[in-house]
Amino acid sequence: MIKYIWEVIFIYSNELVCNILKYINININTEITIINLSNIFSYDKTYIMKKFKRELGLTIIEYINNKRILNSLNGYKSNTTILRIALLNGYNSIEYYSEIFRNLVGVSPRVYKRFITPLNNLNEEETNTIRNSISNLINIENKIQKYLSNQKPKELPVRKLSIFK
Repeated sequence: MIKYIWEVIFIYSNELVCNILKYINININTEITIINLSNIFSYDKTYIMKKFKRELGLTIIEYINNKRILNSLNGYKSNTTILRIALLNGYNSIEYYSEIFRNLVGVSPRVYKRFITPLNNLNEEETNTIRNSISNLINIENKIQKYLSNQKPKELPVRKLSIFK
């Protein structure tokens, strides 16, 4: 009788990339630079950037901006000004925040603010753009969370096999 033995190979997420993601997530509202990450994790900045991009398919800066903009969307539910929302989410200028917001959401922060009000007067194209863009941001965040959950455990569970009873 022939027995087939199947070996399951787990491909874990890269530990360095997971540590960078965790650091970014904890410090998302503060200034984060590639040089800071390089110093904190003791790797060359080029290596960090290439490894992150290879593992996740987006750059560190793209991830930071995606995360910040997604987080900032909650600020529009209150009567908070756009400037305050930008500052609370790690942006030092409203201009840069607005530029990144427009690139990721497809409309300006002002148009988005109108979108979430009960009596918005946006056209269908703007509404669809916003919905698709936000869905895209959420998909990226879900992909990152899945990547983080696949991190290699610090210690693998040990199974004791007993041949003799």
